[in-house]
Amino acid sequence: MSFDALPDVLQAAGVSLVAYVPDAGHAALIRAAHDRPAFTPVSLTTEEEGVALCAGAWAGGARSVLLMQSSGVGNCLNMLGLIRSGRYPFLTLVTMRGEWGEFNPWQVPMAEATAPAFELMGVGVRRVDRPEDLVPTVEAAARMAFDGGSAMAVLIGQRVIGAKSFFGEGR
Repeated sequence: MSFDALPDVLQAAGVSLVAYVPDAGHAALIRAAHDRPAFTPVSLTTEEEGVALCAGAWAGGARSVLLMQSSGVGNCLNMLGLIRSGRYPFLTLVTMRGEWGEFNPWQVPMAEATAPAFELMGVGVRRVDRPEDLVPTVEAAARMAFDGGSAMAVLIGQRVIGAKSFFGEGR
């Protein structure tokens, strides 16, 4: 699966710091961040901490990625002003909730607002709705962020990550 290649993609892009809020959609990538010596994983209590951490990493000479789900994007809006004002390169991978197969209706409003919220804060948005598009999209976004000095968000659609169930697997 394409997700298995993401640690290699991020490592090839020079990412060394992986900031994340624990999320099932990013579980394999989070495990890889803990297992690979090339990465320093940092578990966050809230998503906006990750925005500041990524800016600080760049200021200190390191490349980073922020992993979160769409429900956390709203927490980041004020802090994204730091990225915009400081013109920091920024890369975030966002697993989407509130889309195809969602059981939580309260996830839907933020899913609808995720891309526009990023765009209002000057973050470019690329979307992945097919597994085969994941790797090339993340590679392109990493180039745009780190080589082009842009702020980039890759939104990974719920059809790619799978819908969560209130009752767990198989119900």
